[in-house]
Amino acid sequence: MPAAQAQKEITHNEALILLDALLAGVVLALVDDPESLSPSPGQAWIVGDAPVGAWTGQSGRIAIFSDGGWRFAPPVPGLHLRDEAAGVMRRYDGSEWLAFPAITEPSGGSVVDSEARTTLASVVAALRLAGFAAVT
Repeated sequence: MPAAQAQKEITHNEALILLDALLAGVVLALVDDPESLSPSPGQAWIVGDAPVGAWTGQSGRIAIFSDGGWRFAPPVPGLHLRDEAAGVMRRYDGSEWLAFPAITEPSGGSVVDSEARTTLASVVAALRLAGFAAVT
């Protein structure tokens, strides 16, 4: 903030709203139309490719609801957010939000090492729990 800025508390409060929402690392869904939502302060969504209403012109941004209305944060390449509706982790690649691909259970092979299979199944389960791999 500039040293002589008037109403520094407004700039500071706006920054805290964005910081709180982005540090949570969770969005409720990827959505185009905010009219169908019943948002609570602090909840966030990824704005889809064809936004309408209050989100017009905000494609790809993170829409955060606060007591004062909608705030929009521009994503940066490499940002990861968990999409609760889809049950996946999404990554912004600089132009679009990509979902991490699904990971399947280990299978096949002519020799099955049951200890290795159990370990791999545990790794896959942990990745799914963290949102990095949807169930196929």
